Amino acid sequence: QVTFVESGGGLVQPGGSLRLSCVASRTISSLYVIGWYRQAPGKQRELVASITYNGGTHYADSVVGRFTISTDNAKNMVNLQMNSLKPEDTAVYLCKVVNAPSSWGQGTQVTVSS
Repeated sequence: QVTFVESGGGLVQPGGSLRLSCVASRTISSLYVIGWYRQAPGKQRELVASITYNGGTHYADSVVGRFTISTDNAKNMVNLQMNSLKPEDTAVYLCKVVNAPSSWGQGTQVTVSS
């Protein structure tokens, strides 16, 4: 199973930006859909954005227009650019293959607070 190592989280003020990255443990299959999920305390894990090998994307309604997912297949990397951050975006963000068995990584903490 492919796993990911996430990075790029931190503390940011409302309205700020962060860029998250996750690197896969091996070559990402062209059949995979890769997703960025988030887990906030007391809430269900949410799929916020996903991308296919060819660059097709899908976003949760709550992040449309603010988040952008991209992939660097040569580096086995998937990025999440997050702009106009809100306190409700505070969560642990994790990468995972959406359409095949894979393991959860440790995630990266994003905290949006003044």
